[in-house]
Amino acid sequence: MPRLLDVAPARSEFPDPGLGRGWEASALVGVTLLLLAFGLVTLYSASAFLAHQEGRPDYLFAIRQAQGAALGLVVMVALARLPYRIWEWAAWPLVALSRLSLLMLIVPGLDGRAVEVNGARRWLDLGIRVQPSDFAKVAIIVWTAMMAVRKQGQFGRLSRGLLPFLLVWGALLIPVAVQPDLSTAFLMGLLGMLTVVAAGARLAHFAFLGLLMAPILWLQLQVGYRKDRLEDYLLQLGDPLAASPEGGAYQAYQAMVALGSGGLTGTGFGQGRQKFGFLPEPHNDFIFSMIGEEWGFVGVALVVLAYLFVILVGYRVARRAPDLFGQLLALGCVNLVALQAFLHVGVGVGLLPTTGLALPLVSWGRSNLVVTLAVLGILMSVARETDVDWRPGVRKAGRSKDLARLDRRARGGSRA
Repeated sequence: MPRLLDVAPARSEFPDPGLGRGWEASALVGVTLLLLAFGLVTLYSASAFLAHQEGRPDYLFAIRQAQGAALGLVVMVALARLPYRIWEWAAWPLVALSRLSLLMLIVPGLDGRAVEVNGARRWLDLGIRVQPSDFAKVAIIVWTAMMAVRKQGQFGRLSRGLLPFLLVWGALLIPVAVQPDLSTAFLMGLLGMLTVVAAGARLAHFAFLGLLMAPILWLQLQVGYRKDRLEDYLLQLGDPLAASPEGGAYQAYQAMVALGSGGLTGTGFGQGRQKFGFLPEPHNDFIFSMIGEEWGFVGVALVVLAYLFVILVGYRVARRAPDLFGQLLALGCVNLVALQAFLHVGVGVGLLPTTGLALPLVSWGRSNLVVTLAVLGILMSVARETDVDWRPGVRKAGRSKDLARLDRRARGGSRA
């Protein structure tokens, strides 16, 4: 009797962009390019009047953003081709460089290249303006993923499990908050917290720390413009248009006007009115509102669906990563895109107080654009190795490396 051979069914092949073996990398590349192209078109429309006011060509911001996009794409491709495990040894250098660049903004004697805009010192002039807090986000993601792997089994104790994270996070978050940029500091802290919770940290510890920090946070929210924004935001919760255009919620009011003017299909490309001096920062902090005005509900829905697709694919990559470090690294990368998009959209529709966070791949800002493309490249790097999970034992082998590392630590072979 002839033997039956077990033959694995043939898998369908997806177009390979050279960044990975499966469809995830291809999909991420495609949606990223679509968002970039749409962002450049929208940015041109939103910034043309502002450039004209400054006596410059109306395409100035779009051209500069395109230059940042070109650099970012090169970085994305390069990082996608690197083995993602290289970031384990790069974690501490990233933290050190981020800490130094952040101190150069606020420490007397080091702040010679700091640039102050609207009372905030968030940029370094290195020939081009660079925002160190954008690169500190990457440091938070990489270092937290690395340390969370090393701290497996120790999260039950606050002092040995969570305290080292709080110390390093504080070294990066405090200089950002002092700039002042409280919204970015909040985002960075949330990125770290979500990663360690996924790694096994106890939510009760964060709740306890939150109660301790609540009075300090409340005092920070009572300072100057933050108090005005909070009061206007609370007023808007009952009625989105209750805040006066002359009050502290002027930006939020004009953003709602822009969204309401768009209707179903929008006023048309370049036909929006709010960018003509009514809506502050239409090319940056409130570009989502400009999308709603010129492209309408249809345009807004398509943009949101594009982000949801990137987020879902990113979580799929994280879930199927070969080892714990790959899972946490991919999770941090996709969380950065997800949180920034959610917070920006929330501000645009009046659900959240004004934060000043960019819409990934769309808002003006070359530092943020390059960093966003970089984290997408890291995510593609994980996706490239995730595809080998189809082979039996590969995923288990990745896990066994983490277990072996923990076993060596328990025997004194390594120290966290």
